[in-house]
Amino acid sequence: MNHSVSQPLPLFDDDSQADEVPRAAFSSELPALHGLDWAAVSAQLNEDGVAVTPPLLSREQCQEIIGTYEDPALFRSTVVMQRHQFGRGTYKYYADPAAVPLVRALREQLYPPLAWMANQWAPQLDERTFPGTLDELIAECADNGQTRPTPLILRYGKGDYACLHQDVYGDIVFPLQITVMLNQPGEDFTGGENVFVEQRPRSQSRAMVVKPRLGQAMIFPVRHRPVRGEYGFRRHPMRHGTNAVESGRRNTLGVIFHNAR
Repeated sequence: MNHSVSQPLPLFDDDSQADEVPRAAFSSELPALHGLDWAAVSAQLNEDGVAVTPPLLSREQCQEIIGTYEDPALFRSTVVMQRHQFGRGTYKYYADPAAVPLVRALREQLYPPLAWMANQWAPQLDERTFPGTLDELIAECADNGQTRPTPLILRYGKGDYACLHQDVYGDIVFPLQITVMLNQPGEDFTGGENVFVEQRPRSQSRAMVVKPRLGQAMIFPVRHRPVRGEYGFRRHPMRHGTNAVESGRRNTLGVIFHNAR
């Protein structure tokens, strides 16, 4: 069936605006962030609701993060998803993301350009803007009683999946998050595709299947995104989940920027 879809407003009116995207002092731990085309990433996010970056982590770095899963001292909480009807699989929240250098670097260095993107959306959604650094956001969360870190590692085996959901955690919600694929689809596992569902007002919902490769990150909304309609911008709620893994083991890193209450 054919459905008319409202087109979102491009984030950039001209090339000069792309140069204004703030950048953290990218470290040698993440060389892929040097020269990353944030204009293209932002345009993809605005057009599709989900943006996939080039690989940000090497296979060795992905294995380093996967290896943290076995160290209980690094985590504050373990969630067995089927106990809560979240799906099937297990995920663990890091107690202190700064204790894992790659997780710390990703969270700190990706925040400034993502905050810029979120602040482009703010007037379109009639919502607040966010500070330019992660430290400022974390301090604001702490003042609001949101002190528990939210970066997490997720592990799925054969038959495991995640139900559609949103990662809200409290009153302060940074609008964007990322998920990094830590395995190579088709080699380390099969199935387990990422699924996004966008609810469109007065229309049927739209499902998207996204297939990042090893080390690539997906950037997507925590709750909703702005889409221009006939009479201005509209909120399109979005949820995300994971299709069932058919074989092998699938690990991902979730980087959420606001802390939990």
